[in-house]
Order: sequence, then C-alpha cells, then structure tokens
Amino acid sequence: METHTDVLLVTANVGSLFDNVGEIQNEWLQELYTTIHSHNPQFIALHFQEVGGKDYMVNMGHAENFFWNIESSEEMKDFDRVCIYVDNQFQAEDSFTALGSLYFIHKKLKNIYQYDFNVKDFKAVSGQNKHVGSLDGVATVEKEKFPKNFWPDFKWSRKGFMRTRWIIHNQGLDLVNVHLFHDASNLVACNSSPSIYSANRKNALRYVINRISDSRYTPLPFILFGDFNFRLDTLSVVQQHLSTAADVQTVKKECSNEVEKIIYEEKVNDHQVLLRIEEKLFAYLHQAVFREDNGRALLKYDKEVAAFHDVIKEEDIKFPPSYPYSEEYTKPTQYMNTRCPAWCDRILMSHTAQEFIHEGDEGEKSVVYNTVGPNVCMGDHKPVFLFFLLKTNDH
Repeated sequence: METHTDVLLVTANVGSLFDNVGEIQNEWLQELYTTIHSHNPQFIALHFQEVGGKDYMVNMGHAENFFWNIESSEEMKDFDRVCIYVDNQFQAEDSFTALGSLYFIHKKLKNIYQYDFNVKDFKAVSGQNKHVGSLDGVATVEKEKFPKNFWPDFKWSRKGFMRTRWIIHNQGLDLVNVHLFHDASNLVACNSSPSIYSANRKNALRYVINRISDSRYTPLPFILFGDFNFRLDTLSVVQQHLSTAADVQTVKKECSNEVEKIIYEEKVNDHQVLLRIEEKLFAYLHQAVFREDNGRALLKYDKEVAAFHDVIKEEDIKFPPSYPYSEEYTKPTQYMNTRCPAWCDRILMSHTAQEFIHEGDEGEKSVVYNTVGPNVCMGDHKPVFLFFLLKTNDH
C-alpha cells in the first residue's frame, strides 16, 4: 500500500537574529509557524546556519533560548518527538561550524527511524533528543568543518556540513545541512566569469557530495539544504544586464594600483550613477529589477548548480533572490546595497530523492518551493522551504 507523509524542510541563515537580538525574532518565529500551519506537515526539518550570529562569542547564549522558543511553542505541541543538534562549541576552532539542525515528528507519524553512524543501524526515534555543544561523539549526526588546507588563500571560517539519516515509512533519506563560502569582495567577484569564489563553492559542494556518497555507509537518496552562498555570475550580470548602456569609470587607490571602485554612469539622464561597486558595496539604482517577476530575468545568471546536474536536481525557483535583504524592520522587501542579490539559500536533492517527492493526484503538483516571510523582516536572508508528500510503500 502506498503511503504519503507530508514533509516540510526549511533552511535559514539566522545570523541576523542574533546580531540584533530580539528585534525581529518574534515575527520571524510567527512567519515560521504560519508556514507550518498552512502545510500541516508530519515531519519537519529545520536547518540553521550562523547560529549565534557574527558575534557568536557574545550571543551564543541567546541561541539556546531561540531553539527552546521553537521547541516549547504552542504551535509545536503535537510533535511528540524532537531531535536537536546545535554546534555551538566556538572554543573548538578546528571543528566549529555554527550549524543547527532540528527535526520534529508529529504524533500521527508512526514508522520513523534514525541512523546510528557508530553501529551502522537504524533505531526507532522516541522522546526528546537534544545535543547542544560540540556534537563529537553524538552517534546520530555526522558533522564536518571544511579542511583548512582546502582554500589556503582565504580566511578559514565556520563553514561545513552536518548530516542526519532517516527512514520515514520504509524510505531511507539523508538530510544534509550545508554552509558554503561567501563572496568576500564584490570587486574580486566581478573580475572573472565564473568568479574565483564560485570555483571554491564548486569544490566544497563536490566534497560534500563525495563524503555523503562514499563507501563508509550505504549511499541513500539525499537532500542538501542550507546556505550555499550561490551568487549570480557577477561579471556577466553587470555587463549584460545591469549596465548595458553605461559609461564605466574605474577608480584605483593612490598608493597602489588596486581597483577601489567601479562606477557605471548612465549615458543619458544627466549621467546619474547607475551602479557603484566597491569591496562591500553593490549599489544599483533600479533595485526593483531583482523583485520584478521574482527576478526571473536574472535566473540565467544563476549558474552554480548547473555543474552538478549529473547528481542534483532542484524544483523551479519562483521566488526573488533570498539575500541580502535589509535588516531594517521597516524595509522587509528591500535589498541591502552590500552584495548583488542572489539565490543563496537552496534545497537541492539527488535524482533518486526527487523520484519519490510525490506529484499530486490529477496532475496538480503537491510540491511547494518558496520563501518564508516574504513581506516581513526576516534578517538578511529569507528562509527557504520545500513542502512535499513523501511517497512510500508500506510492506
């Protein structure tokens, strides 16, 4: 007999929640609960990145409150089994990833098992399983920070991945929380196509896929969701889309020959500045282009997933770029002038995983891929969710 389990996956870079502690948290949680309520899932997976925010040494204590808020909320009371994994051990520089993965199982959902990586076997999930700390020695999660020697030219940061493994109604599945490298400088990002940062992310993602598919454990269908930091091909988008009829001025530093800023001026309209690019500035005059029709015209510059089409699929993107939104409470749909807006937050799956994400009856699609809180300040990243019916066969 075929069974359907309603599954909700959410990925959220929550750095802003801790950097402006308390300011946006209540509405952020309300938007999350609204998404849960409207889809009524039986299995929820929340993947968080940048737990504790940029100032994690000061704010990590708030993270535990944040997770406790979710866990103890009225909205989650029918989820009688919980598995929480939060890597908050920032003292362990060699292994700290600031990743948090939370899983909630509804009381109606009966057949659910979690993998023990030590004994290489599945065990029935029961009760509240909370692991907040270094996660070393926790048998039901596998966590890795990217090796230091991977990118010798770049600052080593708290980026890595965390995997848990499940059986939901006889269907085995790996759920992987991923955080890849960002673009450190807009000027470097628009130096070449593809950018050097894009190449780094490609190496990192290939590394993750190889690790979760290697021979240590039987490979299973997998879903990767997190902050991949994928960016638009900046050089192409600037030259072919944002500044086609503009005069370009390159300003160099006096003391060195290094480019300090690039300014694009309109040839008409009194030469007003159309686009200004500096290391941490990307100020585009007609910002609405990123929101019009959900930024669809820019998707052709979103090329980083294409390198993985042999192993990964993604649902069609029909939402505007998920980053970098204004962190000002009153500007929930505006982008910050810090980076070129991009679809950083994604949910990607192996071909085998996509096969059992169920198509609804009579042709209507029961898969929803969208952002959480499109009209509310959620911090610099809008969380992204995927809702689907997991199609399984009861034996």
